[in-house]
Amino acid sequence: MASSELIEALQALAHERKLDEFYLIERLEASLAKSYQHILDLEWDARVTIERSSGRIYVYELVPVGEPDPETGEYTAFEERDVTPADVSRTAAQNAKSVIASLVREAGRQSIFEEFSGRVGDLVTGTVLQGTPDFTIIKIRDGVEAELPHYDLKRSPNERNERPANEHYRHNQRLKTLIIEVRAPGTDAPKMRGDQARPPIVVSRTHPDLIRRLFEIEVPEIYDGMVEIKSIAREPGARSKIAVASREANLDPVGACVGPKGSRVRMVVEELRNERIDVIQWDENPIVYVSNALSPARVTRVSIDEETHYATVIVPDEQLSLAIGKEGQNARLAARLTGWHIDIKSASFAGEPISTDNMLIDEEVPATDEDGLCAYVSEDGVHCRNHARPGSRYCGVHAGLEKE
Repeated sequence: MASSELIEALQALAHERKLDEFYLIERLEASLAKSYQHILDLEWDARVTIERSSGRIYVYELVPVGEPDPETGEYTAFEERDVTPADVSRTAAQNAKSVIASLVREAGRQSIFEEFSGRVGDLVTGTVLQGTPDFTIIKIRDGVEAELPHYDLKRSPNERNERPANEHYRHNQRLKTLIIEVRAPGTDAPKMRGDQARPPIVVSRTHPDLIRRLFEIEVPEIYDGMVEIKSIAREPGARSKIAVASREANLDPVGACVGPKGSRVRMVVEELRNERIDVIQWDENPIVYVSNALSPARVTRVSIDEETHYATVIVPDEQLSLAIGKEGQNARLAARLTGWHIDIKSASFAGEPISTDNMLIDEEVPATDEDGLCAYVSEDGVHCRNHARPGSRYCGVHAGLEKE
C-alpha cells in the first residue's frame, strides 16, 4: 500500500467510525515506533512520524546526547538519526490493521458505556451465550454483552457472586437480570482469558431490586405509583419478603401485588425459579409493622424499645416454629425488612410479664375466609379476592366493616 493510499484509508475510516483522525495517526505512529525498534534491532528508542499531507513515513532512532541526569540516570537530550527502511509502507499497513482494530474496540466500549451508564438499576432481558465455572456471558442485544459473575468467594474473595445457588443456566436460555455496574473504558477491566477483557456490563440475579423491577412489570398499580414497595428483604433462591403500602385510600396494596388467585405474584415467583415471596402490608406503627412482617405466623403481643430498637414478640406455642422459620429464616427476613431487632418468645416461656405499653394484643377474631381471603361478600354474592389483613377478617378496602 502506497503512503498516500494509507493516509486516505485512515481518513476514510476515521470519518466512518467517527474517530479523531489525528488521534488515529498518533496511535499508529506510537505502534510503529515499537515495531521498528524490534524489527531494526535498535539500541535506543525509536520515533515515527507520518506526514499528514503526503502520508510519507519516517523512522528515527533517538540517540542520547551528553551525560545522563546524575539523580535519575536518564538522558534528557537526544539526536534523531534517520533509519527509515525501504519497505516502511508495508510494515505500516500491517500495524495499521491492529491499531484500527484496537481503536474500534475502544470506540465500541465507549459507545456501550455512554448508552448503559445511566441505566444502572434497570431490568434487561438477555440470552445466555456461554458459561464458565466463574461467570455467564449474556447477550443483551446485537453487539452488547453482559457478565453475570458467580465466583466462589472463598477462592476469589475480590470477585462477586450474583447468581442464586439454586440456578444454573443453559445455552440460549432467556433471563431477566438487573444492571448493577457499567465499567468505564480505560479502566483496568478484569480479564476473561488471555488479554480479552470481560464485558463492560455486570448484571445480577440476586439483588433485591430485581424483585422490585419484576413487580413493576406485573403490577400496574406499582408502575403507576399507586402502590409503593417500602422495603425488600431477600435470601436469593430461597425466600423473600416485601412490604407494600397504598397511596390510595380504597386500594389494598397486598391484594394488588398478589393478584386474582395469586396470578401476579406467581409470575414473579416463576421468574425467580420458585423463590418464595411473602407480600406484607407496611405500617408506620412499628408494632403493627413487626407483627405483619412475621406473617404467616400469628402474633399475640409485640413490645418495642425505641432506645435499643428491639422488638419483643410473643406468639402462641404452636406458632413459635412458624414465626422463627426454618433455620431462623422467617425471623431473619422480618428483621431485615423492618430494621428492628426481633426477639421471639412463645407464650408459655415468655418469663416475666411484659408491660402493656407499646404492645399489640390480639383479641378474639373470627377466622378469615378460606385461604386467608377477605370475608366480605357483595350484595350480588361475589366474594372479595383480596387477602385479609393480619388479625382481621377483612382486607384494607373493607377494614371499616370490622366495627359494624
